[in-house]
Parts: sequence; C-alpha cells; structure tokens
Amino acid sequence: MAGNNIPQASGRKNTGISCEFIFRGSLMSESFLEFARHRAARLDLALTIGICDTQACMLTVRGPDALIDAFEMAVSLGPYDCIILDIERSDHPQG
Repeated sequence: MAGNNIPQASGRKNTGISCEFIFRGSLMSESFLEFARHRAARLDLALTIGICDTQACMLTVRGPDALIDAFEMAVSLGPYDCIILDIERSDHPQG
C-alpha cells in the first residue's frame, strides 16, 4: 500500500539483551519485589531476582532493549513505600 509508514516485521527474531540492575535506596523488600515482578510481567520480560534487602536489590531481566529501558524507568519510580536513590546497570548481549 503506497504511503504506508507502518514498520514491517523483518522476519528476524529480536533476542534482545540480558541486563543486571542493582537498585539502591530505602526499600521495603517484599513491596519492591512485587512491584518489579508486576512491571516485568506487563512488559513480557524474564526476571531473575538476586540478593535483596532493605538497602539494595539485584534484578536481572531479559528481553528487547527498549522494554528493558521501560522497566528501568518504571522500577526507578518504585512503589509508594520505597525510595530509589541509585541504579547500577550492566548490559549483556544475548546470542
């Protein structure tokens, strides 16, 4: 169709990246983890939870890089009872 500016699928599977985050701040562990799980599920990202306490939480997500960026933004805002002060991010391309 002429003039159609809708991007078309390339037929290649976007494997995305694996990204490790360390969120630091004042965290209520269960509240923060529930929030992170919900955001990862909404964005269809695989989530692995590492060490998590009231000061820091390590999360690894896998999926398309744009959705991982959205996850980082959403989780950085955190649930109402958590304050995120710092985020450390390490990206790892998937093969």
